[in-house]
Amino acid sequence: MSGITVYMIVNLKIHDAEEYKIYEKGFFPFLKKYNGSFITFDDSPVCLEGNKPSQFDRVILFSFPSEDDADNWWNDTGYQELSKHRRAGAEITLQRVKGMLPRK
Repeated sequence: MSGITVYMIVNLKIHDAEEYKIYEKGFFPFLKKYNGSFITFDDSPVCLEGNKPSQFDRVILFSFPSEDDADNWWNDTGYQELSKHRRAGAEITLQRVKGMLPRK
């Protein structure tokens, strides 16, 4: 479905900063290629309720204007190649959350 903003929520714990830095430097061109927007990151997130995720040293939030853009970003072979550095440098969880349609 297109037309609904898709938000990506990443919890991560970096265990190899140099390897992760390679990923980080290459990330933004892929985000831009698929019309993504970087929203924010936090290196000191606070868990207010429930069990704190084990991957909680950094939380990152970014979005895409549609599910198609998000899927194309994720399935890009160049991005998947770059992601090998993220997988080698960090443990993550990645959630994809659909936004709401505007109320009429």
